[in-house]
Amino acid sequence: MTTSILNGTGNTALAFSDEQSMLLESAKSFCGDKSDINAVRSLLKSDSGHNPKVWQEMVALGWTGIAIPEQYGGFNMGLGSTVPVIESMGRHLLGTAFITSTLAAQAILRGGSEAQREKWLPKVVEGTVGTMALLDNEDWGAKLCGVTATLNGSGSTSQIALSGKKQLVADATVADFFVVSINHNGNPTLAIVDASQLAEGAITANTLIDETKRAATVDFTGVTISPDALLPHSEQALKDVRLIGALLIAAEATGTSAATLDCIVSYLTSRIQFGRLIGSYQSLKHPTVEILLQMDSARSLIYHAATLFDKGLDEGPVEADTEIACRMAKAQATETLLFAGDRAVQFHGGMGFTYDCDAMLYIRRAQWAQHQYGDAQHHRLHLARLLLD
Repeated sequence: MTTSILNGTGNTALAFSDEQSMLLESAKSFCGDKSDINAVRSLLKSDSGHNPKVWQEMVALGWTGIAIPEQYGGFNMGLGSTVPVIESMGRHLLGTAFITSTLAAQAILRGGSEAQREKWLPKVVEGTVGTMALLDNEDWGAKLCGVTATLNGSGSTSQIALSGKKQLVADATVADFFVVSINHNGNPTLAIVDASQLAEGAITANTLIDETKRAATVDFTGVTISPDALLPHSEQALKDVRLIGALLIAAEATGTSAATLDCIVSYLTSRIQFGRLIGSYQSLKHPTVEILLQMDSARSLIYHAATLFDKGLDEGPVEADTEIACRMAKAQATETLLFAGDRAVQFHGGMGFTYDCDAMLYIRRAQWAQHQYGDAQHHRLHLARLLLD
């Protein structure tokens, strides 16, 4: 299926391939089977936030190799083919380290040396969990290089000592390695740190509004790495990964918007008030339709961005049209989910504010998702520069 969407620059590419269609159907079935609402709630208080057996089944399905080239053990289906999988995960609130591992792999693919690719990418395909350690504070607009690097020694015996913390590192407690943004010679640089290198007690779990997610503060002080742990093309990789992160979070949020809409429609078509189904009232019908329209717009934007990624080389620099598409998708998708989550709570009345109501899960996801990889205001600020300057 091919259609078009305007992104402000005249680029109207929007395609949904047969491979994406098959992945979407497979992911819908898998996520629906493994992550019904009872399974989601059973993991809310767990340490990892996900079921390790489900993760291994995802690895066996080959999902961890979707966007990794064949020479590293992957399937070379393109980054865009992860979008339908992540959308399905979002629809069923399936908690895994899939997004974080995909981002870590993309950082190495786009910014790493051939030796780093050969070492780490096959491990990701096999289920090794990677994550990005980027934030020095909660501001995605700030420079991401708060961990300092000090060079000790020279030549082949030189080592780099790290000092500093990273905040809100997703899936840090289950990560096998971290791709960390550091201050190296005054420039933001990405470095690979094996989890075994961290000091005891270096990971402190954060309390998140979205209890289906996990993040932690990670102290890299005392970690020593060799120069070959630095990604040689860090500047471009860091820019690309932030945009890819925005797209993947947008895909997940779009899926969760669909689940929120299902929750709303189910209640509106079953709850009777004053002798009538409450869904018959226009004051509830119109916002529900608005959610549907906004969600369809978000879905068009995430697949537009996916199409642009898959038209070029996945490991090549993100072009301007693709950057615009990612930023538009993130702004639209997370604001849609925030609106849908708010309406879900409101429409359920007093019950909507209780912990037992599923609307609570969706509005918490909305509040978390809007701030991941930049909120709508952050992306629109950059869109103004891209589209109006």
